[in-house]
Amino acid sequence: MKPPRSALALRRVTLGLLLLVLLGLAYLVLRPFLASVVWAMILGFTSWPLFERLRGRLPRHPNAAALLMTLALAMAFMLPLLWLGVLLRNELVRALSEAGAHLAGAALHVPKALSDVPVLGTLLQDLLRDATSEQVAARLRASAWSAQAAEQAVALLGGAGRNAAKFGFALLTLFFVYRDGERGLRQAQAVFRHLLGARVDGYLQAAAGMTRAVLWGLLVTALVQGLFAGLGYWWAGLPSPVLLAAVTSLFALAPYGTPMVWGPAALWLLAQGHLGAGAGLLLWGLLVVSWVDNLVRPLVISGTTRVPFLLVVFGVLGGLAAFGLVGLFLGPVLLAVLLAVWREWLEDSRLDAATPDTRAAAPAPEAHTPPSGHDAHEA
Repeated sequence: MKPPRSALALRRVTLGLLLLVLLGLAYLVLRPFLASVVWAMILGFTSWPLFERLRGRLPRHPNAAALLMTLALAMAFMLPLLWLGVLLRNELVRALSEAGAHLAGAALHVPKALSDVPVLGTLLQDLLRDATSEQVAARLRASAWSAQAAEQAVALLGGAGRNAAKFGFALLTLFFVYRDGERGLRQAQAVFRHLLGARVDGYLQAAAGMTRAVLWGLLVTALVQGLFAGLGYWWAGLPSPVLLAAVTSLFALAPYGTPMVWGPAALWLLAQGHLGAGAGLLLWGLLVVSWVDNLVRPLVISGTTRVPFLLVVFGVLGGLAAFGLVGLFLGPVLLAVLLAVWREWLEDSRLDAATPDTRAAAPAPEAHTPPSGHDAHEA
């Protein structure tokens, strides 16, 4: 006996509510790991061609291939960071030594070019003298600065520990993405096709193309920013401009990271009395190096995909504001899928509008008449 419609409707509503509750609880459980999972999926997708080559050499050992690829990608991230950390540590020790020597020596003076400025030069020199002349006040300031520095160090270490844990979970997830990624993708495609039909293939292609474009845009932008920053370092007369350019390219992989390199370099030039070079480097960094991030990356992404330039800009900046660093990929990908849906709807509406007109304009079929005897004889 077939159950009544009310019972079927009640069952569907109950199943729907149960599914919503389970999805909400699953989100609460997985929320701390979502960023790591998304990064693992992005890294796995962008490096999949390399993994296929490695898996082709180890066809009978998929676990070993996935492990080797995960370790190789981890080293590709960790080695530049370790090199950068050692480099910055050495530079920081040298800078602190020079600052300590200056503070232990004679009274500090404002650079001559600033001291010659009316009113401003005298004011700056008085402030510098007041900050360094009173021993008790200087000790109090030093203790306060030390406490603040300790708090900042603890916060920094805590943030670094959390990021290291997220990186570890991302690597763990990445191993399973390599090993089971194809099977998981087929299952996801089957579910989405069941829900949305065959049109989901176009949405997945739009997401995949945008992910590749964002990765290429990130790398190209970092290289271009490093090149322009290196020109600025060379013009300002800084030592090792090529090395500083390489460091700038590494920092450019993070959003708005380049000021952490050219900013201290410009301030160091100003402190040494090279006002023209320092001010010029500051202007170059603000007007050229930083704006490369907002121009080159959207241009590369827009040129690789069919997404308009302005929409890419909004996707990158809005994604960063909404999702953090992973929003560099999520923002443009979401807008690309939305644009694919929009274009598909427009195409469907054009077809629906053109179908009646086409039928009306089509000539009526000719009536079939039996052939005459002459025609039948020719046939």
